[in-house]
Amino acid sequence: MKFLMILNDPPYGTERVYNGLRLATNLLAKSEGAVVSVFLLGDAASAAKSGQQTPNGYYNVERMLASALRKGATVRVCGTCMDARGLTDTELVEGAARSTMDELTELTVNADKVLVF
Repeated sequence: MKFLMILNDPPYGTERVYNGLRLATNLLAKSEGAVVSVFLLGDAASAAKSGQQTPNGYYNVERMLASALRKGATVRVCGTCMDARGLTDTELVEGAARSTMDELTELTVNADKVLVF
């Protein structure tokens, strides 16, 4: 089954990105044949910034994205949202890529389930 997860909130301050990534990773680990795409939109674009440093004992979205990528997830980041936040392609966590509304549209059309956080 193909899952598309659209994350909208900032990486910290709410737990939507955190919970969306927890679900993405769990789907990949526990659902045989799951194909997971994560699309970071709006303030969630900054979740893909590399070099995040969080206090000990606090979740780190960069590490969570890296884990999802290692397990086979695709991570795309809205290019317009990146530009609005001054985020460049070279600042993205390894494996994440700049994307477009056209790609989000294609991912949505091809997904069996779309989950929005």
